[in-house]
Amino acid sequence: MIRVVLPAHLRTLAHAGGEVEIEVEGEATQRSVLDALEARYPTLRGTIRDHVTQQRRPFVRFFACGEDLSHESPDAPLPEAVASGAEPFLLVGAIAGG
Repeated sequence: MIRVVLPAHLRTLAHAGGEVEIEVEGEATQRSVLDALEARYPTLRGTIRDHVTQQRRPFVRFFACGEDLSHESPDAPLPEAVASGAEPFLLVGAIAGG
């Protein structure tokens, strides 16, 4: 099981708690985690990634094990601690402004 921490606005949209557990088929990557998350919570489709390009939305960031993974390849393996469920995969709503 992969643990995913959702920001408040996505928790509300998904009607889920702050942390959800999802089952991932095959290797744990950003793409496989987000595919499983959107399959379980269809209301999240298009909120984290663009519907067409599947690119990360500008104001959403991905973190795991204290590292910003937002600019990593979506097919790069996630850290073993995330794949094993020891550490969560965090979706963070980026803050913008001046």
